[in-house]
Amino acid sequence: MPSDQDLPMDGQSATTIFAANGIDVTPNKDQGVIKVVRRQGIDGDRPMIGDKVTVHYTGKLLTGKMFDCSRNRKEAFCFSVGKGQVLKAWEIGVLSMQRGEVCTLLCKPQYAYGIAGNPDKIPPNSTVLFEIELLKFEGEMLTNDGGIVRRIKVKGDGYTHPNDGATVDVHLEGSCGNRLFDCRDVSFTVSEAEDKDIPLGVDRAMDKMQRGECCILYLKPKYAFGSEGKAQFKIGPDKDIVYEVTLKNFQRAKESWEMDVHEKLTLAAEVKHKGNQYFKAGRYQQAIVQYQRIIFWLEMECGTGREQFKKIKDFSLKAHLNLALCFLRLKEFSQAIENCNKVIELDVCNEKALYRRGEARLFCNEFSLALADFQQVLQVNSSNRAARAQISICHSKMKACHERDKKTYSNMFQKFAEHDAKDEKTKRRWDESVRSSINNKVNIKRRRRSQDWSS
Repeated sequence: MPSDQDLPMDGQSATTIFAANGIDVTPNKDQGVIKVVRRQGIDGDRPMIGDKVTVHYTGKLLTGKMFDCSRNRKEAFCFSVGKGQVLKAWEIGVLSMQRGEVCTLLCKPQYAYGIAGNPDKIPPNSTVLFEIELLKFEGEMLTNDGGIVRRIKVKGDGYTHPNDGATVDVHLEGSCGNRLFDCRDVSFTVSEAEDKDIPLGVDRAMDKMQRGECCILYLKPKYAFGSEGKAQFKIGPDKDIVYEVTLKNFQRAKESWEMDVHEKLTLAAEVKHKGNQYFKAGRYQQAIVQYQRIIFWLEMECGTGREQFKKIKDFSLKAHLNLALCFLRLKEFSQAIENCNKVIELDVCNEKALYRRGEARLFCNEFSLALADFQQVLQVNSSNRAARAQISICHSKMKACHERDKKTYSNMFQKFAEHDAKDEKTKRRWDESVRSSINNKVNIKRRRRSQDWSS
C-alpha cells in the first residue's frame, strides 16, 4: 500500500492499487468506495443505521493535499448514520467498521463530492481519500430519558410510518439476558399494545419505523415490564429487555384532522375506559398513553354547540385529572402539578385538581404552596377530611423544617461567635506580645543609657 507521499495522480491507478490491497464496501460492488484497514478494531460489533457515531478523519486529494482534518480542529466529529448528514462514502464505509478501527477510504466522485466538487477545496469530479478512526457509536435514543434505544438492522421502505391507532403486523423476538422469551407474529393497534402483552417500548417505537424495517430495541424497565415484571414470560421486576422487531405491514388510522368532533368524542369515551382499566391494573404508563390521546384529539376543539362544548371540556378535565393521578403514582410530581394547573385553568375551583396539586407540592417539600392548595380545597368543600389531615401534615412539616433551620442557623451563629472569640483572643495575644516587645526594647535602651552615664 502506498504512503501518502507516493499517492498516484489519477483515479484509475489509485483504484487499481486500492483494489489490490483493500475491499470494495459498496452494496453493488462498483468500486465506488474501497477500504483499506490500517488498524483493526477492538471488537466485532459494527454501527447500524441510525446509530450516532463519533470519528476523527483526514480528507486528502490524490495529490496528497489535505483539505480537511478533525484533529487539526482538536474536536471529534459526530453524525447519525443513514440520515443523509454526511457523504455517501462515509455512510457506507462507517457501517463496515469496528470500534477503534482506522481505515482509509478511496471514494469516487459519485460517492463523494460529485461532478461539481467543492469550491476552493475539491476540484470537479475528484476521487478523494479519507482516513477515518471510529472512536465510538451508540444507538438512537427514542426518548429523552434514554429508556428506548433503537438500532436498525434492515432499513425499511417508503416515507410513511404507523400513526396512533394504526394496525400493525410485526414479528417479535424478545430476550432477557441470553434467554429468548417471546417469538411470534402478531397484529396490534398502536397505543394499545398492552392488550397483546407487548411492552410499552415496542408500542412507542412504532411511529418511527418504516414498512419492512427490522430493528433492535433496548428497553429499560419503565418501557419494558416495569416493577411488576411479566410472569407469563418469566421476567422478574425491573429487568432490562431487548426486542428485535420487524414491521411487516401496517394500515394507518385516521389522523386527528381527518375526524369530526363526533368521531373524536366517541373515541375519547372508548380510550378513557381503556385508560381506566390500565390504571386499575397498576399499568400507569399505559394509562398515561390513553389519557394523552384524549387531550391530543380535543385540546384544540370547541364543538358546534353548547352540548358538544360541555362534553369536550368534561373529557379534557378528566383526562388531565387522571394524568395527574398517574404521575403522582409514578412520583413524577412536576408532571402531576402541570396537569393540575391545566385543570385549574379551566375550572379554578376544581377540588380534585387543587388536592392533587397540594399532594404533589407536599412531596416536593413546597410546604407553604401545598398548604395554600389544601386550604383552598376547604374553601370549596369544608367537609373534606383528607384536606384537613393534609393541612395538619403541612403544619407539622413546616414546624419541623423551621426547627431544623433554627438549629442550623443557631449552630452557624455559634460557630461565628466562636470564630470571632478566637480571633479576639488571638488579637489580644498579639497586642500583648507587641506591648511586651516594646517594653523590652524600652528597658534595654534605659539600661544602656544608665551604663553610659555611669561610665
